[in-house]
Order: sequence, then structure tokens, then C-alpha cells
Amino acid sequence: MARIAWVNLPNWKHAEIALTYIYGIGKTVSNEILVKVWIEKTRKIETLSEDELDQIRDEIKSEFVVEWDLRRLVVGNIKRLQEINCYRGQRHRKRLPVRGQSTKTNAKTRKWKSTAVAGKKK
Repeated sequence: MARIAWVNLPNWKHAEIALTYIYGIGKTVSNEILVKVWIEKTRKIETLSEDELDQIRDEIKSEFVVEWDLRRLVVGNIKRLQEINCYRGQRHRKRLPVRGQSTKTNAKTRKWKSTAVAGKKK
């Protein structure tokens, strides 16, 4: 298995799809990366040489924020919104939809998952 950005990529997948296993890289970005390093997107990960994998690693490292760095950035942005007590931060805190969606009939996935309360008796 190839390991890029602390993620094991599946050998049997095409390079275009396998790169999407990395948090922060979607199909469009994976296509951009493969075009820059001159690799066909239909090649399997197991057929790539170590030099080609190194080129992909270097491209990702130099151009994109991925995995833990991106997760830390997103969590920091949400915490900042909550600290300044803006509308979006209040919606995050209450676990309601943030981007103006209706909550009367929809938003079940955002509303129904309740968090466990310690010491609560039924």
C-alpha cells in the first residue's frame, strides 16, 4: 500500500479515486495533481513507481493543506465563530443547520443526534 499524507491508499483503485481518500482532496484536486506530475488518472496505485509517488507527495505538500492540518484549521474556525458569539457560532453551539436551511420539517440529521448527558436518569 502506498502511504501519502499519513493515509494508506488502496492498491486496487485508480490514482484519481485513491487520492480522494486523503481528507481535503476531492476528485477535481486529485485530477489537478495528476496532471501536474504527468500521471494518467486511470493507472492503479500498485503500478506507480516510488519516484512517481514521491512526486505526488511533494505536490500535495507544497500546494495543499490536508489531513490533520486542515482538520485543525476547520475546528479552529468553528471555535472562533463560537467565541465571538456570532449567529453562525450560535448555530454551531446549538447543533442546528448553519447555512440558512429550514428546520421545521428537515434538518433531522443535524437535530436528532443528541449528545449523552452524564448522570441523567430516565
